[in-house]
Order: sequence, then C-alpha cells, then structure tokens
Amino acid sequence: MESTRRGMGELLTDPDPDKAREFFRTQKKRAAVPKVTTVKEAVSRFVHDRDYLAIGGFGANRVPVAVCHEIVRQRRRNLGFLGHTSTHDFQILAAGEVFDRCDVAYVVGLEARGLSPNARRYLESGRVKCTENSNYGLALRIKAAAMGVPFLPGRSMMGTGTFDRSPCIQSTCPFTGQTLTLHPAIYPDVAAIHVHEADPLGNCRVRGISVADFELARASKRLIITCERLVSTDVIRQDPTATVIPFYLVDAVCEVPYGSYPGCMAYEYFSDEEHLREWLNAEKDPERLKAFLDRNIFGVADFNEYLALNGGVARMAHLRRKELLVQAAQE
Repeated sequence: MESTRRGMGELLTDPDPDKAREFFRTQKKRAAVPKVTTVKEAVSRFVHDRDYLAIGGFGANRVPVAVCHEIVRQRRRNLGFLGHTSTHDFQILAAGEVFDRCDVAYVVGLEARGLSPNARRYLESGRVKCTENSNYGLALRIKAAAMGVPFLPGRSMMGTGTFDRSPCIQSTCPFTGQTLTLHPAIYPDVAAIHVHEADPLGNCRVRGISVADFELARASKRLIITCERLVSTDVIRQDPTATVIPFYLVDAVCEVPYGSYPGCMAYEYFSDEEHLREWLNAEKDPERLKAFLDRNIFGVADFNEYLALNGGVARMAHLRRKELLVQAAQE
C-alpha cells in the first residue's frame, strides 16, 4: 500500500502484533483458576510505572472508579493513557498526575457537566505529551489489537486537523485505488474494566452498552476486572452466551459494589451529580483540590470507605431508586 500522507502525532505504543503475541504466549496465564483479590492487591501487582493504561466504560458509564482511585493512592507515575471518551476517570488520574502521555479523543470534559478545571490545567502545563485521534479512530486502533493485526483501515479523519496530530497514515487501497486512513493498533500494558457480574475465574457479563470493552479486553496484556456482583461459575454456565469477557483474558477479579460511583451503572444506579459537582468545584483552586483528594482518596483505606464518606448505604440506595425510575420511564 502506497503511503500518501502521514500524521505528525507520535506513536505512543508499539503496534507490532508479533511482540504482543510473544507476551501473550510467554507471560499471560490463561488457566481457569480463581483470580479473586482486592483492588489494592490488583493494582500493586498489575499496574506499574511507565505502563500504558486503558480504562473501560464510556463517559461516566460503567467506569472502574475504584481502580482509578487506587492507582492515584499508590502514586503511580509516568503512565501512558488511552483517552477514549474518558471523563471522570481522566479527572481522577489527572488529579493524581499519574500519566505523562495520552492518546486523546475526548478528555477534560465531563460531557454536559462541563470541563474539569484541573485536567485542563494539567494538559496545558506542557507536562503531558498528547497525540490526537477521533473516538472512532481509537476504537479502530483497539479493534486492530484485538484482531492481532498492526493496523486497521478506515475512511475517517482525512482532511482534518485531528489527522494532522494523529499517528495515522493515509494510503492508497491496492484493490480500489481509494485513499484510506490506516489506524495503528494499541496494545495496552494494562486495562481495568467494570462489569455487572463476574465469576471467580473472570467470566464477565455486561448489561447495556459495551462500546469498545469487548475489544479492549482482548487487546490488553493484563486485565483487572471489578464487578458489582461476584457470582458462581454455575450461574455463568446457565447462559454462556451472556459472557462478553471470558476468563482467559482476565488477571484479577475484584468485587466492588457501586464500583462506578459517582458515575452511573446501567440498570443498577444513577450518577451522583451532586458529588461530581463537588469534584468540579474543588478543582477550581489547587489547594482546595489537594484537600479534597486528601479527604476522598489518600485519607481512606479503600473504595468502601470512600462510599461511606459520601453518603454510604442511604446515598447508594437513593441512586439505585433513581436509576429504576429512569428505566421505568423509558419502558
């Protein structure tokens, strides 16, 4: 395929599928054994300084917030980050200054809630190297890795400033002569995904939108799963077609009820808009943000203490009722 144009964005990960396959062949454990552990232990074992990190979910929906907190609490540094419609997770990780390079599609914004003042400061500080993509472009890059190929062709981003700041290449299709965009694969060193149900082996079920998590689980070298509920393998086997992430992709399983809080979880609980506003307000001043983080992340032992600090069982029950009302109104 003849290259006609090249984006100027730096390639932040190695797209070589053979190198990824070597890792999967020699270092990935695929045995059907129990993998239940704590979030603290999972982050300690599987998230290392300078890793390239990906977070599952989309926007504020089904985000593994407990893992993001723990990465900050353990003061990881110099990570790469996959900013694929990353909202509250990006806000948390930027507050902890854990990453120094980022593939950007949608970051800093919390959708209709506004922009994260601190995340914006962090990116504008010059301390974070950014390469741009579209959301669809990043989805293709994850899918390429899941397929075990170095790139996938697409027909998006051509003629845009996003392409100019991307690591993509425009090339002529050998079959049609058309110009296509080649999107290089992303193989994250580690990813975290929050699901509705998982068994101790790592078989996972998701209700509602999955976006790119099916592919992300297959592309990532190490995978931490947090789940709302830990169920038995017998329950999983009753309906095997509901399993969207199979056990052999998973390295750790952590049961974390309300693990996407203050984000939402389809059919489980609504987002806590008041607490998200607290985050945004605290970020307006660096000293206020430091006190906020000391109270909500560094000052608690784990995610359960964070939940208790912010309304506990009563607040979670309120958000669950709110989600049920929303679902009823849509039916």
